[in-house]
Amino acid sequence: MATGVRLDLDGRPIKPMTICMIGAGGFIGSHLCEKLMAETPHKVLALDVYNDKIKHLLEPDSLPWAGRIQFHRLNIKNDSRLEGLIKMADLTINLAAICTPADYNTRPLDTIYSNFIDALPVVKYCSENNKRLIHFSTCEVYGKTIGSFLPKDSPLRQDPAYYVLKEDASPCIFGPIEKQRWSYACAKQLIERLIYAEGAENGLEFTIVRPFNWIGPRMDFIPGIDGPSEGVPRVLACFSNNLLRREPLKLVDGGQSQRTFVYIKDAIEAVHLMIENPDRANGQIFNVGNPHNEVTVRQLAEMMTEVYAKVSGEPLIEVPTIDVSSKEFYGEGYDDSDKRIPDMTIINRQLGWNPKTSLWDLLDSTLTYQHRTYAEAIKKVIAKPVAS
Repeated sequence: MATGVRLDLDGRPIKPMTICMIGAGGFIGSHLCEKLMAETPHKVLALDVYNDKIKHLLEPDSLPWAGRIQFHRLNIKNDSRLEGLIKMADLTINLAAICTPADYNTRPLDTIYSNFIDALPVVKYCSENNKRLIHFSTCEVYGKTIGSFLPKDSPLRQDPAYYVLKEDASPCIFGPIEKQRWSYACAKQLIERLIYAEGAENGLEFTIVRPFNWIGPRMDFIPGIDGPSEGVPRVLACFSNNLLRREPLKLVDGGQSQRTFVYIKDAIEAVHLMIENPDRANGQIFNVGNPHNEVTVRQLAEMMTEVYAKVSGEPLIEVPTIDVSSKEFYGEGYDDSDKRIPDMTIINRQLGWNPKTSLWDLLDSTLTYQHRTYAEAIKKVIAKPVAS
């Protein structure tokens, strides 16, 4: 941790604070905890059901930040300790969510409860106890772009006004109710509206974060290794699983959807700025992504295949990709957004933040980690005889 007086963006000393982090044991939480322990004097009350991804921060007691991070094993659905822990903190960060696209279709009720109903007490306790809240939402709240409703050959589809997503201007356009893929986005949008209303009516100090595909080590899981065999993680972990098993990468509906990807360490720097600059972050909704790292899912698969061959030293497989329908891959009721390109005006103006890491470099870092962490375990699983 850096010594000396630490200053915020306006030159004021930053006071040490206690942060209640819900979902601290996940992908984003683990990287944020690392950042806070290594670079700040802040204390973290780390709440989660599991702590595998932050165990290295909790043990042993000789670590330089010993005593500044406490793990509390709890499920926010039904634990009476939640309000007391929020009261102990200066700031609450809510990362808890079901956020895997395969679940939106197959577990729509769990998805809605996790992202709206279970988040209600957190908002309520923060508002009633005058505690600041940083709530993690999703870029999926934007739904489909205006451009996706234009004729395929319309030149306006290439006009950024019809597809770049702005926090304070873009509409939130979802598909029909029968397309249950939108259960996640709808629940996330409703909790955003509730938080905004608490701010307007009851003075809740809040910041809403809309992540655009944060990528890096410890993301998601590899099915059959540290997650369920039948599980379907998000696209990067899905493709990593295919590469590790030397299987073709499955492109849903041809992989034509366009996405942007940002490196987790760049994104965590943005959250760090929000934490330590409340006057600039309160009442704001922030896109956090990298519009320069835009690719189709097919292009992503091609890049990952090339990068993985480099980091693993293994030759390319003969058939690197195969096309599958969304119905076959996700089940009935799937729908998708065509593009997700964030406008960065607000976060750049308020916090001076810009992402730095190229798509190639973030894939190199992530796939090096995936290969180092999972390659031997995958080989053992593949080598096991299948029971008759």
